[in-house]
Amino acid sequence: MDEGEVTQALRGVEDPEAGMSIVDLGLVYGVEVQPGRVRVEMTMTSPACPAAPYLVDEAEAAIRTVAPEGTDVQVELVWEPPWTPERMSAEARQKFGW
Repeated sequence: MDEGEVTQALRGVEDPEAGMSIVDLGLVYGVEVQPGRVRVEMTMTSPACPAAPYLVDEAEAAIRTVAPEGTDVQVELVWEPPWTPERMSAEARQKFGW
């Protein structure tokens, strides 16, 4: 398993408010894969996002679908740097008219 596989798994996690993957929205800040461990840093569009706990749980579940059994999976919410629309994929920006 590598960072690309983890990122691809995270593409299956959809923000229910935006109707788009957390990867395309630019919410995933970093993926680190080490033997026996996966760590992901992600953010929300706003610290007040009501979907944050759901999205963290969904991200962990998605990673577990590609991680070997027994892998320590950590998804950490971070707020620095703050999310901006510039982090979104071109497809996402086009969808929202940005």
